[in-house]
Amino acid sequence: MRRKLLISFLLITASIRLNAGADFCGIRNTCFSSGEKIILKVYYNALGIYVDAGTATFTTTLESYNGKPVYHAVGEGFSNSSYDWIFKVRDKYETYMDTATLKPYRFIRNVEEGKYKKHENASFNHEANSVVTTKGVFKTPDCVQDVISAVYYARNINFDSYAVNDKININMFLDDEIHNIYVRYMGKETIRTRYGKFRAIKFKPLLIKGSMFEGGEKMTVWVSDDANHLPLRIESEIVVGSVKVDMMGYRNLRYPLSSLIKFR
Repeated sequence: MRRKLLISFLLITASIRLNAGADFCGIRNTCFSSGEKIILKVYYNALGIYVDAGTATFTTTLESYNGKPVYHAVGEGFSNSSYDWIFKVRDKYETYMDTATLKPYRFIRNVEEGKYKKHENASFNHEANSVVTTKGVFKTPDCVQDVISAVYYARNINFDSYAVNDKININMFLDDEIHNIYVRYMGKETIRTRYGKFRAIKFKPLLIKGSMFEGGEKMTVWVSDDANHLPLRIESEIVVGSVKVDMMGYRNLRYPLSSLIKFR
């Protein structure tokens, strides 16, 4: 299993690239609220059999940052203890984003993957269109997200405003770079996951070629076709094998999960 296998859900946004239009800047949150928690299981497939490799979670709380109300969203990925002796993963990503616009003020990343460790801390100044990291000051476009805020930003897309095959554009700052990203809307369908049967919205992010992904639109994402836009399933080819991520639990959704047709 390769690096970041267990947080492949985070890479949905970390691997997409294009420019965001002015009409998509400062989107209003209508999908989630403070106290929400999402639990996802990550499965790895190399020889035709999916192995339960680890867990990813997303939690959101309402806090204050520099006197402003913010959502503090945390994404964590960790390997199952039975696989730690092979490749131990303990990753944590955090963002503090404005409650009105979902623009990030601060992004923190602490990564431990085998022998690889990385710490990143970025502070955003949207008035000056800049971001400060330990590597210096970088110019940013008006509408910029970090890897976690982009997940919540994307959940608030009104997919009913788009036609099948439309591209939806987002800008993201990660690793001291601006990445121009997009997702391609693929329409709606009914899917069956390990949690249950759902009405779902389907889209494909454009992946950038790297050590894990081959690049192109080889990842597919389904979110609930209701007001929550809850992530239900992610499937993707990787350099060796494939991964599948299923939503297996949640707490404190903003709305009833009305897209659920049948539990398990």
